[in-house]
Amino acid sequence: MRPIHYYLLGSGSWFLAFGIQGVMFAWLVTMVLRESPEMVGIAQMMLLLPGTLLILIGGTYADRFGGRRMLIGGQILAAFGPLFLAYLIWSDQLSYSGMIAYAVLMGCATAFVTPARDGLLNEIAEGRVQRTVMLASMTQFGGQMVGIALAGLADGMGAEWVLGAQSLLLALGVLAFIAVPPPRSAEAPARAPRLVHSLLEGAKTVFSSPSMRVIVVQNVAMAMFFMGAYIVTLPLLVREVFAGSAQDLALINGANALGLVSTIVVLLRFGDVARPGRALILSQGAGAVV
Repeated sequence: MRPIHYYLLGSGSWFLAFGIQGVMFAWLVTMVLRESPEMVGIAQMMLLLPGTLLILIGGTYADRFGGRRMLIGGQILAAFGPLFLAYLIWSDQLSYSGMIAYAVLMGCATAFVTPARDGLLNEIAEGRVQRTVMLASMTQFGGQMVGIALAGLADGMGAEWVLGAQSLLLALGVLAFIAVPPPRSAEAPARAPRLVHSLLEGAKTVFSSPSMRVIVVQNVAMAMFFMGAYIVTLPLLVREVFAGSAQDLALINGANALGLVSTIVVLLRFGDVARPGRALILSQGAGAVV
């Protein structure tokens, strides 16, 4: 197998596990522990906060020490998270504090895995970056949908088994990334001051560019006014209005992922958007109406 195939296997395992986590975390906090909306919001925040604080540092260390090495270490760390939750459930010790500990662990792992995985993609693309990115995107959303479907089985199979499958998938991904050959040339480790310097340089580059600055503001707005509300409100609606289950949560998340995949397929079929700025404004306007 070529390096890109091992890369796609490893990435697919991560997104399969990510799809499982998207359903299981919300289900355990919202429906099993039956926490209040405030506590659900804090739990989801703790899942995302480590990535927000550490992802620039993770990217910097991936540049200094190699994306492959950081990716393997981060995914090994992530594999312990589901096992921790499965043990709490098996021993009847599941608690809100345990969910917060899991959230912090997985958030820290994500902060180092994400930039390392994206950086490794450029190293193994073999000059076909566009096609490789397309394959990686399809792997991402396809794996996420399969993971969501697996999480929907938690009502019948039991959460421990689903979480065990999540951990196993992450471990298999580690083996796939180990099979990716290291780059031919590795940079010598830089001295510690370069970390702060590179963070400042990155921020300066982004905010000195009008186009990049707009993209950052747009992403912040989407996170604050769409994604944050989505991941907290929908599980609460499923619980309070429909007395739903893990399968219902999986259906909601699967519909969202299906919308993403459908949009990618349409764009691939009809080609590039002629006026991406206008398309972005129109799509966000439609989203605001919804």
